[in-house]
Amino acid sequence: MSTQQWDVVIGLEIHVRLALNSKLFSGASAQYGASPNSQVSFLDAALPGTLPVVNQQAIDYALRFGLSIGAQIPEVTRFARKNYFYPDLPKGYQISQMDDPIVGRGQIEIDTKNGPKTVNITRAHLEEDAGKSIHDQYDDWTAIDLNRAGTALIEVVSEPEMYNAKEAVAYMRAIYNRVTFLGICDGNLQEGSFRCDANVSLKPKGSKTLGTRAEIKNLNSFRFIEKAINFEIKRQKQLLESGQK
Repeated sequence: MSTQQWDVVIGLEIHVRLALNSKLFSGASAQYGASPNSQVSFLDAALPGTLPVVNQQAIDYALRFGLSIGAQIPEVTRFARKNYFYPDLPKGYQISQMDDPIVGRGQIEIDTKNGPKTVNITRAHLEEDAGKSIHDQYDDWTAIDLNRAGTALIEVVSEPEMYNAKEAVAYMRAIYNRVTFLGICDGNLQEGSFRCDANVSLKPKGSKTLGTRAEIKNLNSFRFIEKAINFEIKRQKQLLESGQK
């Protein structure tokens, strides 16, 4: 895709669901496909007085990934509450990591048409997934399934160092191959075990100032992410060339 006077800048946030038997902070089963709300602990349902206990295997899996990308591993890691309202997040906050992630800066090599390229990884942190809202089962209201609430994720955040959709796909494939080879993720795209958010922006060619970015959420297909990024590049280019932001 020709962008002529514009540089494309892409960063990816990849959510890797860990292949664990139980959730990140509760002993409830993390098996996919069970009957709705059959795998919900008191903690997952946010009943008062319940406290989280971290899954040690999730820590081990995160460290395994960090070592595989040559990352900085801190002596201390901390969890934090990320407050927002989702109907399928009963606590009203997500337990995630902010200032002290379990995996620091690392890098991974991707294959491009111009040869190998190294993409820097800002961080990878542990967090719990939300539940699932089901909109098509009833005509007048939305159902909530909390089986997924609290399942363990690693979020892998790249530096904005990809400059076209094919590089983004190559990076996504490299992370996918790494986590499935390590055995920390089953790699089932259809079941949402590996999902990606793409941050895309355009800036004047040669400019050091990044443009306004748009985030494309919850992509779970290599083909779809390439199409979505190319569409977003085209959309932003049309806006910028018409004098908009």
